[in-house]
Amino acid sequence: MPSIRLAPLLSVCAVALATTACSSVQPVAYSGISSAQQMKQNRDDDSTKVPYRYAAPVVWSRYTQVMVDPVVVYRGGDNQFGDMTENDKTALADYMGKTFASKLTKRFESATQPSPAALRIRLTLTGAETTTALVGQFMHFDIAGNLYNGVQAIRGGKGAFSGSVSYAVEVYDSSSGRLLKAYVSKQYPNAMNLPAAFGSLSAARTGIDKGADALVAQLQ
Repeated sequence: MPSIRLAPLLSVCAVALATTACSSVQPVAYSGISSAQQMKQNRDDDSTKVPYRYAAPVVWSRYTQVMVDPVVVYRGGDNQFGDMTENDKTALADYMGKTFASKLTKRFESATQPSPAALRIRLTLTGAETTTALVGQFMHFDIAGNLYNGVQAIRGGKGAFSGSVSYAVEVYDSSSGRLLKAYVSKQYPNAMNLPAAFGSLSAARTGIDKGADALVAQLQ
């Protein structure tokens, strides 16, 4: 980066590190989600990544099939996309649909029709943050940035100037339409994940990968 003056960038980063944790977008109980009224604030240890949820008593082993609806891009006034372009929203929604379907069909058979043995998964992309160009990458090479990211990695927090993805998951019994599980989640890469710092949507895509794995684990 010969054309970039690093001294001013260092000054900007030092100031921004003091406020970046506070400025990060936190998911809300999105009013336009059909299960919003049933979800309650999560007070367990995973509340940072899953702030709201609902769960009915379910024996997941009775379900052997899954139907995954097309991902919906949330248009409610409480969405958290900021100034993200429509093209980027569409790209993330497409990636989310393919990733969740791929992960879920390793655990379940793919179904095309409702049945007592099939789950129906509804995914709603509710928000995303892009990785800040240059600064997000620079934090992995700067001493202060590495210290901050190291602490965040231990805490399970988001890296400085890194992107993220927020979404809602609703799991239904496909034959009865009964809501079995619902939650709002925010996912992002490990704060020391250098490859995820390159590309404005790389961190959000990594968050989607982690979110899909987390859902499959919950349905075991």
